[in-house]
Amino acid sequence: MRDDTTTTSPGNHDCASCRAGRRVLSRRQMIAETAGGLGGIALSWLMARPASAAERTFDVAARPAHFAPRASRVIFLYMGGGPSQVDLLDPKPELTRCHGQPIPFSVDQRAIGGSTRLMASPFRFDHHGESGIEVSELLPNIAGVVDELAVVRSGVTTRIDHGEALLMMHTGRPISGFPSLGCWVTYALGTENDDMPAYVAMSEADPERTRNALSAGWLPPLYQGTPFRIEGTPILDLERPSSMTAAEQRRYLDLTQALNRRHAAARPELAELDARIQNFELAARMQIEAMDQVDVSSESAETRSLYGLDDEVTRNFGTQCLIARRLVESGVRFVHLVRNDWDHHGKLAERLRKSTAETDRPIAGLIRDLKRRGLLESTLVIWAGEFGRLPVVQGSDGRDHNPFGFSFWLAGGGVRGGIVHGATDELGYAAVEGRVTMPDFHATALHLLGLDHRRVTFPHEGRDESLTGSEPARVVEELLETTATS
Repeated sequence: MRDDTTTTSPGNHDCASCRAGRRVLSRRQMIAETAGGLGGIALSWLMARPASAAERTFDVAARPAHFAPRASRVIFLYMGGGPSQVDLLDPKPELTRCHGQPIPFSVDQRAIGGSTRLMASPFRFDHHGESGIEVSELLPNIAGVVDELAVVRSGVTTRIDHGEALLMMHTGRPISGFPSLGCWVTYALGTENDDMPAYVAMSEADPERTRNALSAGWLPPLYQGTPFRIEGTPILDLERPSSMTAAEQRRYLDLTQALNRRHAAARPELAELDARIQNFELAARMQIEAMDQVDVSSESAETRSLYGLDDEVTRNFGTQCLIARRLVESGVRFVHLVRNDWDHHGKLAERLRKSTAETDRPIAGLIRDLKRRGLLESTLVIWAGEFGRLPVVQGSDGRDHNPFGFSFWLAGGGVRGGIVHGATDELGYAAVEGRVTMPDFHATALHLLGLDHRRVTFPHEGRDESLTGSEPARVVEELLETTATS
C-alpha cells in the first residue's frame, strides 16, 4: 500500500527540514514508533486510577470525618405534606390585619391558581424562652425547648408537588433514583453499632414516599434505610422460627453464606450481592439487639411520660421518638421518622391541630431527654417538611403548597440554639432574607457531621456524583456555634 505522507527520512531528500537535521516521520512510522509509549501511558493510568464502584468493597464500618465533627449522628423528623409556617413558626401580624383582602403584590400564578384572598392564622403566637422566639399556641411543648432550636424562616425549594419536593429535600434532585441524605451519611461515616443497621427509619407515610425518602439510588444497596417497626418484630422476618434451634440456624447461615459468596465472586459487578451477604450476617446479629431497642419497658415511668406514652394521642409517635433516642444512644448513625399528615388543603384549623397534638409533646420530650443524657450536643436533630403553605386561602379554610418561603428547625450538635435565621415577606409568601436552598441545607447538615459536601462523592456514569451535585451550595455559617465553623 502506498504511504500517502509526502515526507520521509532525511536520507531521501535534500529539503530544508532535512538540512536542519530534523527527522520527519510518515504517518505509518509515527504510529509504529509511538504505540509502545501509548501502551505504557494506558498501563500507568490503569494502575493509578481509583477502583470503580463495581471493583470496590463496601461496608458500614465506622470511618473518620474530614474534619472534627460537632455531631456524630442524626435524627431527622420529616413532617411530610408541608407544615404551615405562618401558623406555626413564622408569625405575620400584617397577614392578620389584611385578612380577606387580595394579596397586594404579584405572585407566581403557577402556584396560586385559585383565590388570592389572604387568610390570617387562626392561632395565637407568643414569645418563649430566653431567646423570646415567637411560637404558635399549637406547639406549647416545643416552645418550652425553643432555646435549643435554630429556627430557619427562609427555606426555599424549586418544586411545588409533594413527590418532587420530597425528593429535593432528601436527595437534592427532583427525580427518583438518587441517594437520600441518610444514605450519603452512612456511606461517608459508617455505623458505631455492628449489630444494627447504620440507617433506621420508622414511617407513617405511604410506601412510595417512604421508598423515595430512604432510597440509596445508585449507591450500593448496603446504605439503604432499613424500615423499623415499633410493635412486634422490628424488622419483618427477623425472628428465628420456633422450630429451629440457634445451632441449626448457625449451620444454615454458614452454608447459605458460603454459597452466596461463591455466587458473588463470579459476579463482582453486582453490588447488590455483596449487600445481600452483609445483610444476612447483620440480620443474625440483630435478632437480639433489635428486639432490645423496641422494648421500652425498661424505661422509667417518668421517661415514658416525657414522650407522651401515657396518652393515646401521642403514644404512637412518642414511642417512635423514644426508640429513636435509644437507637442513636446505641450507635445507630441516622434515624429517620417519616410522617405524611401535614397536607392541609382544607379544614386547616382542625387538621393542623391534630398533627401538632400528636407530635409536639414527643418531639419536645426527645430534645429534653437527649439533653439531660448528654446526647444532644453530639446529635443533630432536624424538623422539616418538603415546603410550607401559602398565606392565601384555598377553598374556604385551607392552604395550598408554598415552595417560596417556609420554616424548619435544627437542634443539637454544633447548632446555635435560640436563634431565628432568615425571614419571609410581611405576609409569609416568599423568603426575602437569608434564603436557605436545599443544597445549602444539605451542605450544612454534612458540615455539622464533619463532612465537606464536595468530598463526599461516588463514581456514577463516568463522573463523581454528590448530594449537592453541581448546584451552588453554601454552609449556612449563621446556624452554627462559633466553635463549629471550622
